[in-house]
Amino acid sequence: MKKIILLLTAGLLLTSCASKKKFKELQSNYNSLQTEYQAAQVKLAENRVTIKSLEERLADAKAENEKLSKAYAALQGSFDKNLEQGNVNIAKLVDEINASNKFIKQLVEAKDKSDSLNVVLTNNLTRSLSKEELKDVDVQVLKGVVYISLADNMLYKSGDYQINDRAAETLEKIAKIINDYRDYEVLIEGNTDNVPISRENIRNNWDLAALRASSVVQELQNRYGVDPKRLTAGSRGEYNPIASNDTPAGRQRNRRTQIIITPKLDEFLELIDQAPAEE
Repeated sequence: MKKIILLLTAGLLLTSCASKKKFKELQSNYNSLQTEYQAAQVKLAENRVTIKSLEERLADAKAENEKLSKAYAALQGSFDKNLEQGNVNIAKLVDEINASNKFIKQLVEAKDKSDSLNVVLTNNLTRSLSKEELKDVDVQVLKGVVYISLADNMLYKSGDYQINDRAAETLEKIAKIINDYRDYEVLIEGNTDNVPISRENIRNNWDLAALRASSVVQELQNRYGVDPKRLTAGSRGEYNPIASNDTPAGRQRNRRTQIIITPKLDEFLELIDQAPAEE
């Protein structure tokens, strides 16, 4: 009997120990699950915040996209309108360029014609002069006016206004040119350098240039029969230089007498057709 009671007591003790161990194990599992649950709750809350943020960003992106779509549509409409206007402006610009090119072409043709005319006139006016004479005679045709420039050393002695013998042959040929075109006015214009002159009865370079021009006028009138009514003597003194007075060569170029033949505009072209035949 005692044996039976001892066995029952031992069995109960063993059963009680096993239950406590199982309880502790279950309690541990519960605690672990509770911790995991709490962590899951925190994670869920974080995910909900993230989802809300993403939804807000998506809404903002949709709104921005709609705004950009409207702006693009407006820009496309403006571009189409500007493109159409641009095509009109380009066509207008092309027309203006074509008109400008046509005008430029006309100017070039006119200049070429004018240059050719000047060359012919210069050749007609200088064909009777020798190569040696042409070294001291410069002939130019500018805007219908003929300029014949004579160096002072071929006309006068230094500082003097009397015509020298060397000038006679050249002046004779120039007088022939003047007489061939009897309807044209002729201005004889004296020019000097800026070196002051000191001579009795010649006060300054104005006087010297005027006296030289007057000498040429009287030579053309008295010796070569040019009508004095066509002639004018003038002076520019030292105030119409064509070169620098700082060098001897420049001063020599400035000491000159110009014979300026001025035809009437409607008779200008006749200088070509009516030029006297070469002898």
